[in-house]
This record gives sequence, C-alpha cells and structure tokens, in this order.
Amino acid sequence: MEAKKKLVIVITRGLDDERSSVAWSIANGGINAGLDVSIFLASSGVDWVRKGAADNVHLNPMDPSMHEMIKKVMDNGSVISVCPPCAKVRGYSESDLIEGVKVVGSIAIHEQLLAGAAALTF
Repeated sequence: MEAKKKLVIVITRGLDDERSSVAWSIANGGINAGLDVSIFLASSGVDWVRKGAADNVHLNPMDPSMHEMIKKVMDNGSVISVCPPCAKVRGYSESDLIEGVKVVGSIAIHEQLLAGAAALTF
C-alpha cells in the first residue's frame, strides 16, 4: 500500500481573519482528497484551538462553521501542533487547548518537510 502524501498547513491568522477559514477549508479538502494533513498554529493562529474559541465563529458563509472544520481535522486524526512561544505569550498551556492539540516546536514541521511533505502557509 502506498503511503499517503503529506500536507502541512501553517496558520498564523486568528479568529477575525477570513484567510484562516481558507486554511481550515483547504485542510478539510486535503483530507477529502486522501492527504495526510497536519496543522501548525503560530502567532494569533493558536487562538483557533483554545477551548471554546471557535465555537461561534463562521467567517465565510460558504464554508462550514469554523468549529465544524476544526472538528473534522481532529476527527480525522490529523496532528494539530501549537508554537510554544506563541502559546506562552498568550498565557495558554495545553490544558487551555482542545484535547489532542500539542504544544510542540517547529521541529514537527521540519521533520515532515524533510520527508517530502508539501506546505501551505496562511
């Protein structure tokens, strides 16, 4: 069996930026296309996985709600990682984040890129 192709999506935009909706929509599309999708959140992008933060956000009426798109990524078993300094400056620890989200350095991205993953940044 051939290994799935990998896609890393880096999201640096927060709850008020429609580019985030595009990023999560592309992540969902990648999952639908059979890609192994990973998300790395940096800067204000870390706010997406703070417990309850995305529950009532719907940036693009043509997309599912942000909560639904994030849930699909999580339900797929995709890895969602958060930049440690970005979380710390906001006062977040892993206990403030959705269950399953990990605070881990950019080495998580580098390993995947070295293994041939494609990357998109928003």
